[in-house]
Amino acid sequence: MLKDSFKILKHKEFRWFVFARFFLTLAIQMQMSTINLQIYYEYSKEEFILGLIGLTEAAPFIVTSFFSGHLADTVNRKKILLAGCIALLIGSLFLWSFSSDVFTWLHGFGMSALFAVVFVFGIIRSFLAVTTAPFMSQIISRELYTQSATWNSTAWHIGSILGPVLAGILYGYNNGLHANWCYGLTCVLFLCAFVCFASIASKPIPIKTKHESFIQSMSVGVKFVFKNKLVLSALSLDLFAVLFGGAVALIPAFTDKILHLGPEAYGLLRTAPAIGAVLMAFYLAVYTPTKRAGISLLIGVGAFGLFTILFAISTNYWMAFVMLLCTGAFDNISVVIRHSILQLSTPDEMRGRVAAVNSIFIGSSNEIGAFESGIAARFLGLVPSIVFGGVMTVLVVLGVHKLNPDLKNLDLTKLE
Repeated sequence: MLKDSFKILKHKEFRWFVFARFFLTLAIQMQMSTINLQIYYEYSKEEFILGLIGLTEAAPFIVTSFFSGHLADTVNRKKILLAGCIALLIGSLFLWSFSSDVFTWLHGFGMSALFAVVFVFGIIRSFLAVTTAPFMSQIISRELYTQSATWNSTAWHIGSILGPVLAGILYGYNNGLHANWCYGLTCVLFLCAFVCFASIASKPIPIKTKHESFIQSMSVGVKFVFKNKLVLSALSLDLFAVLFGGAVALIPAFTDKILHLGPEAYGLLRTAPAIGAVLMAFYLAVYTPTKRAGISLLIGVGAFGLFTILFAISTNYWMAFVMLLCTGAFDNISVVIRHSILQLSTPDEMRGRVAAVNSIFIGSSNEIGAFESGIAARFLGLVPSIVFGGVMTVLVVLGVHKLNPDLKNLDLTKLE
């Protein structure tokens, strides 16, 4: 079984894809962590401002996603990924210039310059988010879809581990605020991602089975998701879990005000969920959740909510670290199962548009969840707001199970 789980890594193009995914995620996580640290420590120690960063990215992401999903099904997907890497590289060069003494006049824009970059980043990310998974599905065969979801998740989470850690270490090195060092490194990482994607052969544009107008084309993904009760249930679980249970945006404030530590401590704490996710990913690579996928999905999201509550009441650094690690481990169960459901259930000619709906449900919910956490922290307080999010996540699991009791019997091997 262990040998079979590594079978997919013999595929040369998939290896390039995994490396590209890793470099891209590492750069994005490092860049966003640095922006959060800059805004919190250099401009405003307000939880609400941290939440506003998430909303600034989510709004353009949502607005653009339907068009980007249409584009991913009508344009060469490799070209979209390459263009996205170049756009992110240009954004990092701007951030490096802003945070260094190369162009001192940029300093006058203050925090608004960082928010402007986050806004543009949301647009770019919408194109990358809806193209990455469909492109991966063109690289490997159907019987390897669940394994590919596991390794794709592993690459993403390893990048998510190292990104915040590197950002925290470089930013706070020697008691300084070295954002320019962080942005300089992200430039190199985005270039590495570009090279890896460029090493994969272009894949054909999916053949459409029927003629559709532009408006009809963009609505296809929405109709597919809402007609498929299984897909809708899986997406809803992740949506509300991340929306209410995502305490990650408040970690800078939690580290400062509850644990009374600095940005170096933030880096390791911020990466704890990703460490847990990677550990779980290695387990799932060997013991793939196929036949008992439904019950595993419900348990995973429920446990995510429970450990979010335990994190909120932590007053010790390492206890907080372990609780966050557990949230990431159980969250990754739902990530792998959800990606497997989408890959196995979606025709290739509409993968981009369905991925767009998935991105709005899940991708933007991280940022909207950050905004919700910021507002809740302002009105309820830092710790009560995190407890509230965890409780709501558990209630959502109970609600979805009540509305769709057949979900617990989901078997991925029987999906067509």
